[in-house]
Amino acid sequence: MEDDVDGFRRVPRLHVHDASPAPPTLMYWSRAPVWGQLPTHRMRSHSATVVDSSVIWLFGGCDDKSFWRDVWCLDVETMEWSRPETVGDIPPPCRAHTATLVDRKIFVFGGGQGNMYYNSLYILDTVSRRWTQVPFTNSNAVTSTSSTPASGHSHTLSAGASSTEDDAISALASPSLAPAPLAPSPALSSLNEEFVPRPRRAHTTVLYKNRLVVFGGGNGATALNDVWMLEVVGVPPDRMRWQKQRTTGSKPSPRGYHTANLVGNIMIVVGGSDGRQTFSDIYCLNLDTFHWSTIRAEKPYRRLAHTSTQIGSYLFIMGGHDGSAYTNDLLLFNLVSLQYEPRPVKGIAPSPRGYHASVLADGRLWLFGGYDAKTAHDDVHMLELASSAYLSQVTGFFVNV
Repeated sequence: MEDDVDGFRRVPRLHVHDASPAPPTLMYWSRAPVWGQLPTHRMRSHSATVVDSSVIWLFGGCDDKSFWRDVWCLDVETMEWSRPETVGDIPPPCRAHTATLVDRKIFVFGGGQGNMYYNSLYILDTVSRRWTQVPFTNSNAVTSTSSTPASGHSHTLSAGASSTEDDAISALASPSLAPAPLAPSPALSSLNEEFVPRPRRAHTTVLYKNRLVVFGGGNGATALNDVWMLEVVGVPPDRMRWQKQRTTGSKPSPRGYHTANLVGNIMIVVGGSDGRQTFSDIYCLNLDTFHWSTIRAEKPYRRLAHTSTQIGSYLFIMGGHDGSAYTNDLLLFNLVSLQYEPRPVKGIAPSPRGYHASVLADGRLWLFGGYDAKTAHDDVHMLELASSAYLSQVTGFFVNV
């Protein structure tokens, strides 16, 4: 790249493609003409968090060889990449974690690298750019970083895979990868059950009424379907305490690499995998009553390692693995009719992939990186919403479940 020197691109690069002309009213995919201090590696199983509506903060993830703990920022107004210097309790390299915004602070929970699975919680203050590790102790939530043996560089939810290529395909292809029950010491079992989430990755986290709500994931020995809560607003880090939440109704089977979106007081869980099969089901958890219910879509779609971004009264579900192959389909789930709804999309869509990150910012859907069973990606795509841009302003509805 002639205009790239030491990872710095001086001018935006427009990507030439053979996409046919499209009406300006239709949604349209294109590569983002980014510039600046470019990320130095490809990304999969990373996180993307929008801060102040205009800057997307990326953390962690892995490529085909290594795990990462660096932070990158993309200004969506200028398309400029930058790499902020952070200080403090910088987390270890991490993938398949969650990163949740709380008052301009990003709460990073769980994840792992190699055969390590974490249940630690780190807070990045995006103003001071300082990391703080929440000092859980045996008296108020237990442990810092913990690990559970797994199978090398694999994203399976239960141990047993020998391949370092695609975790989902390996797991789905072999019945021997059924989740196995954990067998820790009675004391550890009691402690984990009562005070702290098990180490995990491929889980989800949403913020509701000043609390983080964590669901599912996998810990290398089994897939999980537990729900944990943590009060994070107005509570000093050294006073934060985890609470395992009991639920009623028909709860989802254990799973990871699903998605969870908070719509009002409802957490909507889509798809995922238990290491053996890929799910198409949709579950709703009322976070006031903690009652689970299900949504029956007329045409279900199996998905794992996809993304789900709420834009008004729709979930934009992008990519992932359908149990047979990676896909680049964009599915729109209508939160009023509770059914998938076809919408025409033009331009050049991202190649089929999973383990990417997607967010809504500046009236566009942004997609970063991912993995396609052969390699990780470092590209940035954006979906112009065009006449659908009004969707992000739609708020006068509720999920009737």
